[in-house]
Amino acid sequence: MKKEDKVLNIEKLENLLGEYAHFYVTNIAGLDAEKTSALRRECFKQEVKLVMVKNNLFKKALANKGVDCSAIAEAFKGTSAIMFCNTGNVPAKLIKDIKDGSVSLKGAYVEECFYGADSLETLVAIKSKNELIADVIALLQSPAKNVISALQSGASTIHGVLKTLGERPE
Repeated sequence: MKKEDKVLNIEKLENLLGEYAHFYVTNIAGLDAEKTSALRRECFKQEVKLVMVKNNLFKKALANKGVDCSAIAEAFKGTSAIMFCNTGNVPAKLIKDIKDGSVSLKGAYVEECFYGADSLETLVAIKSKNELIADVIALLQSPAKNVISALQSGASTIHGVLKTLGERPE
């Protein structure tokens, strides 16, 4: 590869690192052309960008962005595909959904932390920003729903008592 091409590739990778908050280093060498196309389609549906990279060029792009990737240095051996995303757990779910084991996690950078190849279950369990907001809203709504429910049941109880008293003969 010519030096000019390498510089262009590094710049493209730097742009992707700036555009996306998280990345997963994966091994998809076990996929044939049909399965690779299916994975790319699924990634596109889930707003994940799948890019095949040269390890050294990606490490240079990380270094240019000021990211120290020494924690997952083992991930940059062999064939690597990078999954870029803005929702931290989506690529982990994609990898886990592939049952035949032809796609494997080599390392990840999610929520400003590095994860190794053995952290797939942890990455699947990480909640996205929208999931956390939904949990907070549900927690905030729960006490209000309980109060409204108690008030409504109390009103029907009082209504029942008054109706019974009104129907009693004097």
